Amino acid sequence: VQLQASGGGLVLPEGSLRLSCAASRSIFSSYIMSWYRQAPGKQRDLVSFITPGGRTYYKDSVKDRFTISRDNAKNTLYLQLNSLKPEDTAVYYCNARTTDGRAEFWGQGTLVTVSS
Repeated sequence: VQLQASGGGLVLPEGSLRLSCAASRSIFSSYIMSWYRQAPGKQRDLVSFITPGGRTYYKDSVKDRFTISRDNAKNTLYLQLNSLKPEDTAVYYCNARTTDGRAEFWGQGTLVTVSS
């Protein structure tokens, strides 16, 4: 499975972005799809995930600001980022992992910079 992330950029505080992660084939029915981020000098952290059944999770600091979704027909995962803060600045990575944990794939990352 290949994952291609896109949509990052420079945005003002309180601005919005939508990140996309295109998968090379149909996987959403059997993979947990996640977004991680890694800020400069920090470890990579889980931001959000969506299970094959549609259950979602959000890191506390992004709840009510970020929304994860997917388009099964397009094999594309999204992360809508609203009310962005400077502390959201990071490289955002998409991840696909089978529910049994036996296979895992990463996208290449897309940089989000929140700054005035």
